Amino acid sequence: MQITFLGTSSGVPTRSRNVSSIALRLPQRAELWLFDCGEGTQHQFLRSDLKVSQLSRIFITHLHGDHIFGLMGLLASCGLAGNVKRIDLYGPSGLEEYLQACVRYSQTHFSYPMKVHKNHPGVIFEDPEYIVSCGYLKHRVTAFGYRVTEKDRQGHFDVEKAKALEIPFGPLYGKLKDGKTITLPDGRKFNGADFCGPAQKGRTFVYCTDTVYCEEAVELARDADVLVHEATFSHQDAQMAFDRLHSTSTMAAQVALGAGVKQLIMTHFSPRYAPGNSIILDDLLKEARAIFPNTKMAYDFFSYEIPRHQDANG
Repeated sequence: MQITFLGTSSGVPTRSRNVSSIALRLPQRAELWLFDCGEGTQHQFLRSDLKVSQLSRIFITHLHGDHIFGLMGLLASCGLAGNVKRIDLYGPSGLEEYLQACVRYSQTHFSYPMKVHKNHPGVIFEDPEYIVSCGYLKHRVTAFGYRVTEKDRQGHFDVEKAKALEIPFGPLYGKLKDGKTITLPDGRKFNGADFCGPAQKGRTFVYCTDTVYCEEAVELARDADVLVHEATFSHQDAQMAFDRLHSTSTMAAQVALGAGVKQLIMTHFSPRYAPGNSIILDDLLKEARAIFPNTKMAYDFFSYEIPRHQDANG
């Protein structure tokens, strides 16, 4: 699981930061999931090493322009390129109507299947490897945070041990891998658990924006490996954050601390903290680290590989 930031500014793009979008790469299945799609996201794809042909799911937090104005352009380009198999979209009420209006007035036709799923708090997608759930955040419009959980994987199967015990290679190995008990023609019984190492705990990625500090975000992020949380404002501009229902750097850190996450990555920064101003982004990082030391500050094209639990310290 690797996350790549395609846009880290709030409201409007800057020379160095595009508006919101994050890609989650799942290399073992050659898939790419996108979270939010601000204007210019497809151009950010072109500037990265991400393959748009692998795009299969898009998760929209809310319908403000800096999170969706790039969506129709990206979907249309995917259709013209003809290399996307299917795209499922998830988001709040109104997302499907927005896309329908775009299609109607632009006379766009997609060459691939596409389905829009209306979010409800709880599990919104599950397959044998992943569970995606969402929950309400606190913003001026309906906004959702997302939690992606990788399911635990079976431990390593000891093939050499099975061979040494002269267990015939074939379907019996599959049963042992699944933890089942097998009986050989000679009467010997073997328990699959004796041939498998400890289960590999799955990783968790959580994405929370746009929102002011809320307990819902804390619960959604509980024990996550990585929390990506908006930090639009400095702590010194907390009143502005409360008025606009956005977070400060310290609010993001408080969510991370309360949820017991391993890594906080802040994003969605106001352009007001440009170099040369009285408050700059480095100040926001210091504010957050004073509360939650394991904090990073995202920038466009920053990639972060979520470590597996057994090599988290390697």
